[in-house]
Amino acid sequence: QVHPVESGGGSVQAGGSLRLSCESSTYTLRSYCMGWFRQAPGKEREGVAYIDMEGTTRYAESREGRFAIAKENAKNTWYLQMNSLTPEDSGVYYCAVETGCRLVPGYIPEFEYWGQGPQVTVSS
Repeated sequence: QVHPVESGGGSVQAGGSLRLSCESSTYTLRSYCMGWFRQAPGKEREGVAYIDMEGTTRYAESREGRFAIAKENAKNTWYLQMNSLTPEDSGVYYCAVETGCRLVPGYIPEFEYWGQGPQVTVSS
C-alpha cells in the first residue's frame, strides 16, 4: 500500500522559508512520480512540483527558482523546500504519488494516492 504522510508546514512571515516532508512506502515500486499540490481557500488544487524516481523534476512556473523538490530514497521521503514565501503561497499542501510514472516530456501525471495535507500560512 502507498499511503503518503506529510509533515512540516505551519506559519511563517513573508520572505521566510518552510520545508515539507512526505513519507510513503514506495520501495516496492519500479517507478513512480511524487507531487506536491496546493489548495487555497475557495480555489482549485494546483500542482506545485513533481519528481520521479529517476530524479526528473517539474515545477509550476510561479514556483520555479523559489521552491525545490527533492527525494531521499533510503527514507522513502520527499521534500518540498519553499523559500521567499509570499502570502499567495498560503494554503493546504498535499503530497501525492502515482505508480508506474515517469516525467517524460508531455506526460501529465495522474496521481492515485494522496496525503492529508498540512496547512501553510504566510503572513505579510
